[in-house]
Amino acid sequence: MINIINRGVLLNKNYEVSYSEEKNLLKNSLAYKILKSHNHSGNMENLKIKFDALVSPDNNYVSILQSVNAIGIRKFSVPYVLSNCHNTLGAVGGTNNEDDHVFGIDNAKKYGAIFIPPYKAILHQYMREEMAGCGKMILGSDSHTRYGALGTLSIGEGGGEVVKQLLGNTYDIAMPKIIAIKLTGKVKDGIGPMDLALTLISQTSEKNILKNNILEFIGPGIKNLSIDFRLGTDVMTTESGALSSIWETDDKTREYLSLHGRDEDYKELKISEDTYYDALVEIDLNKIESMMALPFHPSNAISIKEFNKDKIKYLEKVQKEIDELKEDNEFNLLNKLDEKGFKIDQALISGCAGGIFENISAARDILKGFSINADSPSLGIHPASQQVFQNMIKSGVASDLMESGVTIRPTICGPCFGVTDVPSNNQISIRHVTRNFRGREGNKISEGQLVATILMDARSIATTVKNNGYITAATNL
Repeated sequence: MINIINRGVLLNKNYEVSYSEEKNLLKNSLAYKILKSHNHSGNMENLKIKFDALVSPDNNYVSILQSVNAIGIRKFSVPYVLSNCHNTLGAVGGTNNEDDHVFGIDNAKKYGAIFIPPYKAILHQYMREEMAGCGKMILGSDSHTRYGALGTLSIGEGGGEVVKQLLGNTYDIAMPKIIAIKLTGKVKDGIGPMDLALTLISQTSEKNILKNNILEFIGPGIKNLSIDFRLGTDVMTTESGALSSIWETDDKTREYLSLHGRDEDYKELKISEDTYYDALVEIDLNKIESMMALPFHPSNAISIKEFNKDKIKYLEKVQKEIDELKEDNEFNLLNKLDEKGFKIDQALISGCAGGIFENISAARDILKGFSINADSPSLGIHPASQQVFQNMIKSGVASDLMESGVTIRPTICGPCFGVTDVPSNNQISIRHVTRNFRGREGNKISEGQLVATILMDARSIATTVKNNGYITAATNL
């Protein structure tokens, strides 16, 4: 399924691999070319990058704008998107959240920024639909700033780096390693982007070869993946510890950009001559299984098939960590087991990873004709943007899901970090979101509350809901 070569390799235009130390041929990689076109240092060992666009959500753009106000610049020198999708301060009550939004739009008018109203789009989906383009670089003050599937080298950083860009300064970094992620074959029915992402993260985490490096997705398998599949995989590369990512582009990339009125943002990105990479990860897409990431990290992933073979073994391992979190612990994962399997309490498909149209449509296909009942867990869906929601309505996907008892929620990032949809104490939630860290669901461990999240793809989530909450792989259908 996955082969890791942790040393220098050379790939030719047919993706044939040979060992090599010809590091000068790194210049033929997609990432190197894009970095070079944005570098202002005069050498490629120590980079000084200027980005084509910037983006920030409402939970940190306030401090960035306050810094800009204190410095006293007159106009932003680069397009800056202010998104209002995190809504974190709304959880504390009062007018704080909307006060921040008013502050954001006032600054957008003052300096010339782009303001995205609340519930319009999750910041990353907006950037995919409106800003990303082949050969561009984008900096965001959110860790999941990833638009590599559209040929855009994107980096998530702290707000200070965004301020520097607004002042016309550079992002300074030593040249990172570039790791080839070679994809071959075609995924089976029922496999989605989260399955590929969790496979990559879990299989490389111990070797730690991806951390702070750029992942370059290449190979004949890419043509067999839709753009939504690529986007859903790409955004999860943050959880591998990678600095950024970039993918080869093709006619599917062109079509996506054209559908969003941006034909001029397409150009073919493809390795066309011998190219050096610092390491190589080869993945046979045909061998990807339906995956699940147990609490409390995306790298704690195994196939659902493997989990169901020996549930107690894997649950006891996680239970040890749960017991360390809380004395007199009442939360016991083994209590979720019965003769039918391991039963969860809540399900969500949300955000920049899950709330993409293709994921939601696949869930509809699985659930069509099924009615969520008292024995089934609830399922909520947050579309990633109003465009996605509009497509759900036009195509009948929204209506079919609602007939099955699914609730369609606002376009916000809330479930991804516990601002909304917090499970009840001692409950298990399965989610197609980016993270399942402890406390990420919004529970307060300090007050004795314990819940846990298992990451799964939308397809297996829908299959599990259809099986009345017993964890089931979509490939079982």
